[in-house]
Amino acid sequence: MKLHKISLLMLGTLFVAASCDDIDEQIPQGGSLTLDQVVETNSATPSRSDATFSGMFSYMGKAWTGYPSSTRPDDFGFPMIALSADLEGADMAGSDNNYNWISTASELSTRNASYANPFIRYSVPYRTIGLANDILATIDEATTDSVEINKMAQTRVLRAYCYMSLAPHYQFTAKENEPCIPILREGVDYTNNPRATVKDVYEYIMEDLNYGVAHLNKNRNDKAKINQQVAYGLRARANLIREQWEEAAADAEKAMAGFEPASIEEVSVPAFCDAEEHNWMWAVIITDAMAQSSSASNPSNWFTGFNLGTYAAATQNTPMINKLLWDKIPETDVRKGWWLDEDLHSPNWAGLEWDGYVGDEIAEYADAVGDKDVFRPYTNIKFGAKNGVGGTLYNNDFPLMRVEEMYLIKAEGELKSGSEGKARTTLENFVKTYRDPSYTAAAGGRTLANEIWFQRRVELWGEGFFTADAKRLGKPIVRFHGPNTTNFDDAFTFNIAADDPWLNMRFPQTERDNNLGIVDNEGGAQPEAGQLPNLRDGVTD
Repeated sequence: MKLHKISLLMLGTLFVAASCDDIDEQIPQGGSLTLDQVVETNSATPSRSDATFSGMFSYMGKAWTGYPSSTRPDDFGFPMIALSADLEGADMAGSDNNYNWISTASELSTRNASYANPFIRYSVPYRTIGLANDILATIDEATTDSVEINKMAQTRVLRAYCYMSLAPHYQFTAKENEPCIPILREGVDYTNNPRATVKDVYEYIMEDLNYGVAHLNKNRNDKAKINQQVAYGLRARANLIREQWEEAAADAEKAMAGFEPASIEEVSVPAFCDAEEHNWMWAVIITDAMAQSSSASNPSNWFTGFNLGTYAAATQNTPMINKLLWDKIPETDVRKGWWLDEDLHSPNWAGLEWDGYVGDEIAEYADAVGDKDVFRPYTNIKFGAKNGVGGTLYNNDFPLMRVEEMYLIKAEGELKSGSEGKARTTLENFVKTYRDPSYTAAAGGRTLANEIWFQRRVELWGEGFFTADAKRLGKPIVRFHGPNTTNFDDAFTFNIAADDPWLNMRFPQTERDNNLGIVDNEGGAQPEAGQLPNLRDGVTD
């Protein structure tokens, strides 16, 4: 899984895989368009500018875009970044077997500068940023055309999201004056572009998000695109990181307007696979054509065990929840059934059928040709299959933002800005109405701050939030409490201190070779099995 002698494309140019078919026709043999070529092409054929703009969004979930000249099954855009980030944390357990392409994340060997996993996670956001910059360069900033202003606003918000996908993983967010990641500003020398500070990166992010909030409305063509509520939601996330608590709560409340969380009934069956789910605010949409052309590389292949012949279903690589967290979920909470218990039971799939196997029987069903293996205890059935149980069209969409997250941001913002009563009410109303009618915030015996984090960990499991949350909250990664306390495989059973420098990603070797301004992160060491068994996180204690 190592990367050998592969160079990143110049990050400010248009990457071929990001384009729609009619833009692909214009790509020269070298694989990219210069900025002048983009402007010339779009001027000659204005519709091509729209195609490039649409292609930027489809690129987010397009296969084989992060790792050049390869069709790796672990190369599938922003959902892969989310999966890797969660596997590096405490709550998602992956299998330690020869079929797990993302095992590097589980063992945190992803700090190796020559490995493919960190290369993909670095290149996908920066190539998207490069495409965004190319699109913005074709639009007159002084335009009064509403269509162009909308396009510019969406592009800037997506660019902010890309930086937000990188920044928390390259520096502790509390260290605002420490180096974070490079900013690709207009006119920058890409061969000597030092890392901006955390403070500067988030100021740049906020400029784009503020523009989006000011110039977008609720209208859009589909949930792959960005509207004002998505911009508010991303700004709420950014304000959490910046510890602007009142602003975070206010933005979250504006973002959720008009969206209703999924009901207890709706999440009492496997779901989280279709952008048409009414609680989704923003999504990576996997079209049938995308699924057919890259069946080995998309979210369906790794998040759910319900698609026949995928790595998840066929090789016991469907992600599992850490038993430590699962044990803390009350029996009255519908989310307890998002995962199988130690006896391979969940009430949430009682009505499902696969080749004559019904409900719990599905867990122990293995077909004769090896396209479906048995499930392990604590396997997730949160993520269903849009094409149906046992389907072979791997077209699951992936949620980039759900309204439920906004309730949790609002509660955290209220608490940390001094309104504990409001925060408790916000949290209890959400959980009691949509997840557990018996819920009270005090029942778990945690502080309210830790209770909100607990709810984030359960509700947003598998959607890429754990590692960034732990770093901004100053929390350790706690996977086990001692012998026989976890379901992590032995090689992945370790804890990590909250301030361990190993939690900061390293820059890919090719970026360090091509950008002489990069001074890499250092310190810490790859975790060893069994290390730091006495660490606790305030949630799974």
